[in-house]
Amino acid sequence: MPPFAGSKPISNGFHLDSNSNIVTIDVGGQLFQTTKQTLSLAGSKSLFSKISNSDHVIPFVDRDPELFSILLSLLRTGNLPSKAKAYDIQDLIFESQFYGIENLLINSQSNPSQFDAFNLEKSSVLPLNGRDSPSSISTTPYGSLHVAHGSKITSFDWSLNRKSTILTQFTAIDSLLALSPAVAAAGATDFSGLQIIDLDKGYVKETLNWENVTRSGSTVQAIGASQEHLFSSFESSRRNSNCIMIYDLNNSLSPVTKIGHYEIFGADLDSAIPATKLQWVSTYNLLMASGSHSGPSGVLGNIKFWDIRSGNVAWELKEKVDCFSDVTVSDSHLGMFKVGVSTGEVFFTDLRYMDADMPWVCLGDGRKVANGKKEGFGCRVESHGNQVFCSKGGNLEIWSEVLMGSLAKRDVGLPERLFRKNKMGRAKDMGGSRITNLCFGGNKMFVTRKDQQCVEVWNSVRGRLSFISISFRYTVLNHLSQ
Repeated sequence: MPPFAGSKPISNGFHLDSNSNIVTIDVGGQLFQTTKQTLSLAGSKSLFSKISNSDHVIPFVDRDPELFSILLSLLRTGNLPSKAKAYDIQDLIFESQFYGIENLLINSQSNPSQFDAFNLEKSSVLPLNGRDSPSSISTTPYGSLHVAHGSKITSFDWSLNRKSTILTQFTAIDSLLALSPAVAAAGATDFSGLQIIDLDKGYVKETLNWENVTRSGSTVQAIGASQEHLFSSFESSRRNSNCIMIYDLNNSLSPVTKIGHYEIFGADLDSAIPATKLQWVSTYNLLMASGSHSGPSGVLGNIKFWDIRSGNVAWELKEKVDCFSDVTVSDSHLGMFKVGVSTGEVFFTDLRYMDADMPWVCLGDGRKVANGKKEGFGCRVESHGNQVFCSKGGNLEIWSEVLMGSLAKRDVGLPERLFRKNKMGRAKDMGGSRITNLCFGGNKMFVTRKDQQCVEVWNSVRGRLSFISISFRYTVLNHLSQ
């Protein structure tokens, strides 16, 4: 007998009325009642849509009634009931697929809007095959995870229960970007070409190259994306030229244009620095490209904001004193954050005034000076939602802006900004070897560490405060007063 057998005689006191909004369903011998409006939330292609149209019979579904009650509660409230914790998530996935509502289950369990930076706890550790530590990780918005380790890419679905590993042509993968749950862009600094890889079938769909003047290979230094474009920073194998290529994500990855093309002559260090981080800034429709170089005079770097339509630099910042170890742009803060490679402190600049000559403002210990010790070496900084996360060794700091209401403005009209710093978790929870990668997907944060062959999963848990306020630091910012 098929799972949806069609009809059952009226019994047990349930009376059917074709004009009624009430729908009665027999699931595995147990009767349920709900409304047509509730069933319509499942979508027109779901089994619930067929059930809601059964006006003159009680539809019989040959499935587990206890799992059905959980999914019915999901339809009613948009969330799983607490009793769902007693069931294996894979059983709920299979059942939701049968009824055609897996998208609702995903939305309830891995919705980005449910991410709560102040309510995170380490929920699991995902082991990886082999001896190689993760070199790069990338996620999709609803929590699918791709991990590059050595020459392999391991992928986890949104529930993190199903994983698959493929072997690539790379010796080691340096850059990885998820384009979808099943497709990723991958590149390496010692291997020519940006590969678009089908992770389900394990083959290279396409290889994108930049043909430089010397016609040598073009290695990948960084990958980024917007909703419409894929960006790749290339450097020639001879390391005498570099550029950023732009591809159309909606048109078979056809090349759109190239920006930042530099041919290196003599000792021109600025042109010799390829972009090693690319980030799309949607608020301004600009591409942030940053790169640094360590030489006899210390660490030098530059940050450029590119208008990809005109191919011109909208704003540029050259770093000579306490150059960034890492840098990120926060759309919600309309600002840019960096970690100083010498001091290891977090700095901020307001992008609303980037046409002015605005210096970095130190959010941490401003008494520290660049002494060449490289206390910020290996630190990472990433923005997510309304917070900015900064790794310091094996721990994380979080920076968030404190809303001050209508702060008084100075004569020049620049507002003051106030930020707060917390540290995440207790030492026994968060501490460990140095954090090497940090990214976010769905309502989760993913962390990798040096010399560890696994990925830590930090999940937003409602009703339990695992984000401990160890220390606070308030900094009032007024750029002209610096």
